[in-house]
Amino acid sequence: MKTFINVEDIGPLEKALAEAQEIKNDRFKYQHLGKNKTLMMIFFNNSLRTRLSTQKAAMNLGMNVIVLDVNAGAWKLETERGVIMDGDKSEHLLEAIPVMGCYCDMIGVRSFAGLTDREYDYAETVLNQFIKYSGKPVFAMETATVHPLQAFADLITIEEYKTVKRPKVVLSWAPHCRALPQAVPNSFAQWMNAADVDFVITHPEGYELDPRFVGKARVEYDQKKAFEGADFIYAKNWSNPGVTNPADYGKITSKDMSWTVDTEHMSWTNNGKFMHCLPVRRGLIVTDDVIESPNSIVIPEAANREISCSVVIKRMLETL
Repeated sequence: MKTFINVEDIGPLEKALAEAQEIKNDRFKYQHLGKNKTLMMIFFNNSLRTRLSTQKAAMNLGMNVIVLDVNAGAWKLETERGVIMDGDKSEHLLEAIPVMGCYCDMIGVRSFAGLTDREYDYAETVLNQFIKYSGKPVFAMETATVHPLQAFADLITIEEYKTVKRPKVVLSWAPHCRALPQAVPNSFAQWMNAADVDFVITHPEGYELDPRFVGKARVEYDQKKAFEGADFIYAKNWSNPGVTNPADYGKITSKDMSWTVDTEHMSWTNNGKFMHCLPVRRGLIVTDDVIESPNSIVIPEAANREISCSVVIKRMLETL
């Protein structure tokens, strides 16, 4: 595996899930694969779970790890071609990327959407430059449009907690005070469509995700109807994807607090489990009583980030 961006990159999900369980049973089984190998983790944006889980996974596999915070510990990087660099950006990504590639065997990239230019964001401009110019295997630690390590961890968690063979899984929009990217819901939708689940997406009208990620999912604008009989509720905010109205891309076009997941919402489910990628804004996305309830599995979900990343890095090491 040379790149990890979309669900197709991981291959058959049954095999990936079995491998995840194997690694969970013995996290240090494949230390020999990473001996004398170096992972470079590049952050254009802040991180907690991704930073910690990815570094831990790489260390479990015997790798050395270099962490670079582009906005804190390096020259400011220009990402556009054909510009006159007379501003505050001292180095171009086209020189920086191959230099980074000289110092490592594998690269993880985290770069969020700008939420102003949909075409630029959905072209994955920054990530694709790393794939093209680094000469190394590259995996996404969240990009402008996807967060596959999170979605893989979500699937592992659902597999562990499901009580029926084909659970009903609902991705629900929830209100937020800031405009957030669509990466997490995009990847979650992509991975749930590939899994054996009954998948429903619910959100206010106008918040439709890109069709390439919605896939075969049922879209339900009535949140209560969507929640009925659900085994898992995945609450997540996303800013307007600009699908129905391109001018709305990246904007907050609804702050409807009736979409906040509370005890009443969860009462509509089949004793459903609550999920969220974290960090979460309490009182906006979810109420305290729900996220602190026995049915909240946000901590095991976060713990599985180490496992999902371990599988991905292991697969990449095996191709070196």
